[in-house]
Amino acid sequence: MSLRLRLTVLYGGLFLLAGGALLGVTYLLFTQQVGRRVTFITGTVPPGLPPLPSPESLDEQARQVRAAAATSLLTQGAIALGAVAVLAAGLGWLVAGRALAPLRKVTDTARHIAAAADPGGHERIGLSGPDDEVKDLADAFDVMVERLDRSFDAQRRFVANASHELRTPLTLNRSLVEVAMHRRTASDDVRQLGSKLLQINSRHEKLISGLLLLARSESALTERCPVDLAAVVAHVVPPGVTEDLGEATALGDALMLERLAHNLVENALRHNVEGGWVRVATRSLPGRVELEVANSGPVIPPAEVPALFDPFHRRARVAAEGAGLGLSIVRSVAHAHGGEVAATARPEGGLVVVVSLPGA
Repeated sequence: MSLRLRLTVLYGGLFLLAGGALLGVTYLLFTQQVGRRVTFITGTVPPGLPPLPSPESLDEQARQVRAAAATSLLTQGAIALGAVAVLAAGLGWLVAGRALAPLRKVTDTARHIAAAADPGGHERIGLSGPDDEVKDLADAFDVMVERLDRSFDAQRRFVANASHELRTPLTLNRSLVEVAMHRRTASDDVRQLGSKLLQINSRHEKLISGLLLLARSESALTERCPVDLAAVVAHVVPPGVTEDLGEATALGDALMLERLAHNLVENALRHNVEGGWVRVATRSLPGRVELEVANSGPVIPPAEVPALFDPFHRRARVAAEGAGLGLSIVRSVAHAHGGEVAATARPEGGLVVVVSLPGA
């Protein structure tokens, strides 16, 4: 039961208990007062008048009157108590709803903030009214959200500044290595060393780009528009990949969805066996669209599947080929669009990843 219904039941129950106790006390007092005996004075009846009834018959009549009065009191009192209890329950429902209205505002605001990709945001409750427990709760919630907002702003600034500061020396290193490799006097050893250094430098650049994209994908989407998911997937799928692209229009950011599809396809190609296959499909369902990417890679224990979405998680065979951020970025982009990601290990080897996104 909801809190409002529980309060209504509590109000009605307390009223019934109090009314029942009041009715019982009234019944006891009534029976005590009516049950007092009456003293009869006997004497001679004048001629022409009917004889007086005997004391025994008068006692019997008095008992009948007391019984009828007590029954009437209980019956009518119970009916009145039931009617007033229903009225009290209705009034209790209204009073409970009015008392819980500030809590509903706090709950709606919390849900709206939780549904946003950026938990901080700039929305606050700003509850007005007397300084009671509910207003203290709303003020404490506003303070918490304000701190979260500052924390996320600081995180975004740090990621942007760190990415810029790290990209600059990497770009300079790449330029110096390329200049040294293309000199006329460069030996084969220098060219071989330069090629390895460029590969390492490229890996670092991809790692920094992945971290920046991961941080951006966890932020709120400022604009959403219809995106042809099938066309986006067709743009990133290389030759040799089996396609089954049905009509699917998602609602979100085209660039982020393109990166999501690219990461899924690249992950399926990288974590595959020699001569294996990769299959990509898109489809529309009521209210949402799905992107499915499957491959014939090595056998993955089902217990290890959830860890594949953790940042920097890489399987040993391809540990040196990637940064371990591909599926983490996929999950972050899906959550930023209000979608979900599910992965299932194939018994014969490989992985099936299904991304569900809101439809346009």
